[in-house]
Amino acid sequence: MTRLRFGPLLLAALPAALAGAAAAQEAPAIAEPMVFDLVRPLGARRGELEVNTLAQRNLSGPHRTVEWAPEIEYAFADNMAVELELPFEGRRVTDYKLGLQGTFGLLNHGRGIHGVQYLGLWNREHRRFQSSLLYVVGNRFGRDASTLTMIGVGDVGAAGAETRALLFNHTSFYDLAPATTAGVEVNLRIGRERATLVMPQIQQGLGQRIQLQAGLGAAKDEGSAWRPRAGVRLVRQL
Repeated sequence: MTRLRFGPLLLAALPAALAGAAAAQEAPAIAEPMVFDLVRPLGARRGELEVNTLAQRNLSGPHRTVEWAPEIEYAFADNMAVELELPFEGRRVTDYKLGLQGTFGLLNHGRGIHGVQYLGLWNREHRRFQSSLLYVVGNRFGRDASTLTMIGVGDVGAAGAETRALLFNHTSFYDLAPATTAGVEVNLRIGRERATLVMPQIQQGLGQRIQLQAGLGAAKDEGSAWRPRAGVRLVRQL
């Protein structure tokens, strides 16, 4: 049985290794992608708490069920965070999901920051556990532009190489106003079954603790045509 067993062990050892990381300087302000978000922003400080829900739906084709996922994120130490997520299709819970994330430190004279993210998922239908491990790097370019890139291996589980895939997610952001950020998120899953998502999005602050994110883009799965896809995420800092 092949599983990505080192992910949780690696992240369990990170708090000691990351003590003081990104603490000497303030982490650069970089937005999170709407679809493939982070477990708190890189450089999170102990005690940060957030709840949010993402909802997505194809606007054409045979599969138009609303996919939505409430989650809670908590920074249990500086530069370390955990999330619990409950993905749904319609009214049916499809998976149980755990995320862990650590920040390594700053890059490029404080304009960049990097870390690692582990995702573990139990699929209820197939009764199968899968893991993903990704390297995360963000960069700030001047006052208004920034990027966030995630790359790693995903869908590692009992099925072995049949489901394993390379995961790549890149988002380019531009700050239109102090509380308004526009972005274009590109997500690729490269494996036996390839999937691509392109999601232009807008992120709007609604006060100091609430943010609304909305996007309209297109998705393509292996063997199917491009389909328009809409998404929205509501975020509440606690």
